[in-house]
This record gives sequence, structure tokens and C-alpha cells, in this order.
Amino acid sequence: MEKKGAMEMSVGTIVTIVLLMAVLVLGIFLVQKIFKSATGAVDLTDDQLKNEINKLFGDDSEIAIYPGTRFIEIKQDNIDGVGFGIKNLGTEEDIYDYSTRATPGNNCPENFGADDALGLITIGDSEQGIKIESGGSIYRKVLFEIPIGTPLCTVRYSIDIISQNGRSFGDFFDLKVKAK
Repeated sequence: MEKKGAMEMSVGTIVTIVLLMAVLVLGIFLVQKIFKSATGAVDLTDDQLKNEINKLFGDDSEIAIYPGTRFIEIKQDNIDGVGFGIKNLGTEEDIYDYSTRATPGNNCPENFGADDALGLITIGDSEQGIKIESGGSIYRKVLFEIPIGTPLCTVRYSIDIISQNGRSFGDFFDLKVKAK
């Protein structure tokens, strides 16, 4: 009789352990999916990007960058990007120009300069003549294509914005190139 009770208890323990392990593996998988999809702007539709950037705008901020961490990692041989929004806080319609600058980090080789870093941008490096009504916003993407052979280092990109009314402002984000 005691052996039967011991056997039932060990089977119950084994079943419990197997179920807990299954839940743990599923939980880790879901957390990875959630955090992996939360970076980069290339997979977002225009409406999704607009919604994410609107969440990042403060009451008095004229620019917002997605992801909010201002940090993105892209593996070699991949395409990804960042999104940003410009908000007109003036009392009348204004025309804006923007351009990007690059500053390679200290961990970049000496032969990888600002021009090389700007060469990673496939679209969205600059634009002129963007009309934005008072209180309105526009949304853009800066897309990167990282070829194999790009140095594995971090680059700071600055977005510089100038309005026709003479206001200038900007913000930055960092791009880390990772191995394929």
C-alpha cells in the first residue's frame, strides 16, 4: 500500500514539473517576441508609426523619435530604421527642412567616417519644403541598409530641423551595427 502511494506522488510531481517547464518556455518565447517587435520602424505601417510617435510627443516638444529609447541595433545584411515626427507649435503654417548628420563612435575604426555612416541611410536622410499647419505634425522614416563588412560599431545620428520662420531644433538617435 505504501509503494502505491509513493508511486502516485512521484507521478504527480513529474507531471507538475513538466507543466511548469512548458509554461516557462512559453513565457520566455512570448517575452522575446514582444521585445523583438518593439524596436525599429521598418515593420510598422504608417498608421502604427504615427500612433507610436504621437505617444512620444510631449506638450512642448517639436520632435519625437521612435523608438523612444533612441537606440536601435541592426545586424549586417539587414534593413531597419527609425521614425520621427515634427510638430509645428507655431501660430501659423510653417515650412521645414531637415537633414541628418553622423558621428561615428569611439569604437569605430578610424577609416569609417561620417560620410561612410551617412552612406548606410537608404532613404530619409534629408527633405526640404515640408509644409505643416499650425498644431499639425508630419511623420518620416530614416531607413538603413547595413551591408556585410560594415564595421561593428555605434554611430550617433542627429536630425537637424530648420523652419522657414527661423526656428531650429533637433534630436539624435544611436545605431549599433551587429554581426550577421
